[in-house]
Amino acid sequence: MPDVVMPRLSDSMEEGTILKWLKAEGDDVARGDELVEIETDKATMTYEADQDGVLRILASEGATLAIGEVIAHIGDGTGPNGGDPAAAAAPAEPPPVEVEEPDTPLDGPAGERGAATATTQDAPVQPAPPAPPTPAPVAAAPDERVKASPVARRIAREHGVDLAGLSGSGPGGRIVKADVEAASAPGEAPGAPPPPPAPAAPPSAAPTPPAAPAPADVATAKGEVRVQELSRTQQVIARRMAEAKATVPEFTLQAEIDMDAAVRAREELKGLAGEDAAVPSYNDMVVKACALALRESPRANGAYRDGHWELYSRVNVGVDVAGRESLVVPVVFDADSKALGEIARETRALAARVRDGSITPPELSGGTFTVSNLGMYGVSNFTAVINPPQAAILAVGALVQRPVVRDGAVVPGHVMPVTLACDHRILYGAEAAEFLGRLRALLEHPAALAL
Repeated sequence: MPDVVMPRLSDSMEEGTILKWLKAEGDDVARGDELVEIETDKATMTYEADQDGVLRILASEGATLAIGEVIAHIGDGTGPNGGDPAAAAAPAEPPPVEVEEPDTPLDGPAGERGAATATTQDAPVQPAPPAPPTPAPVAAAPDERVKASPVARRIAREHGVDLAGLSGSGPGGRIVKADVEAASAPGEAPGAPPPPPAPAAPPSAAPTPPAAPAPADVATAKGEVRVQELSRTQQVIARRMAEAKATVPEFTLQAEIDMDAAVRAREELKGLAGEDAAVPSYNDMVVKACALALRESPRANGAYRDGHWELYSRVNVGVDVAGRESLVVPVVFDADSKALGEIARETRALAARVRDGSITPPELSGGTFTVSNLGMYGVSNFTAVINPPQAAILAVGALVQRPVVRDGAVVPGHVMPVTLACDHRILYGAEAAEFLGRLRALLEHPAALAL
């Protein structure tokens, strides 16, 4: 019966979580049918069946499995158990053990059937000893021989939990994350064997005082504490951002951009566009300007990886989007060769898919540079965290109107602050300053964005 394994749905995926089976046990499925929803490190994806047959589910909803592990079977519904999944899953009873007894006297140095060994020819014949009882199976002691998911093993190591003493609630008795968390929490873990009774103290020893009861929950100065588990996307964000701050030697450059011409250009575009047309936003202009500047600054469009530089031929700009309790970065591919209106339509479609949860991992992979904009929240300046292994990230603040000096006179103007965070292992100060200067020139003369 062909296996359905946990697929690799993104370039950084190591394991996935079964969120929901879209077909039931024993259902007939056809090639291309939506089979299961899987949560990856970047998004939730629907996985389709790649063949026809009858579905037999092995991994329950909520189970986390490594890439390549079997989550289901798809077959023709026939087999040694007549296609009954419950019967197929039940282990076969072992055949009865037959003890062979000698049917002839042992009149030689050794018995004919090897049941006993005579010491001398004159030794009296003894009946064959009964077969020893079969010893009860013993749980494997080493952690590596216990069936457990990679996440369960990691949590067990962090909390000092012995996996050999747990009973798994996953498919086939597999130990999953919930089993280890229950065992590491105060109290007895569900499914774990009861602890052995303590040995009796010798008569001369002082009696052991009874163990103090576990303290009840008490109110603290912070009030009631609610622990919330991270989603897989939030776990990846936490891990990658911690890695970035710990491993990337960053420096930042700040600049203010005169946006008067860009404001006038956008007003003209709004007048020319139809009612349903996507008018480019200031952030779309920033994305386009970054893409053109990146084309002239190869290292800003590259990455430092494993002691060498990677310089990319395509300019793919990621745009930070606030998703459902997470930050997601969809990518505008080949942004340097796309028209400003095309970028506007694409960024709106990507943001909508992020917010409704339909974004796919291919749309979140392959970025060579990132733009993060908090100006719509009134934030003036901030420093964004580099998305490794990218060389840089641009943080965009609020576009505000304030007094500026032009030709010796104080006049009202529109100013937008930006902060460029750079990985010093690939992007040095002078080249980063040149990139930022080119970005400013493009935005201060927005007609250049159409070239």
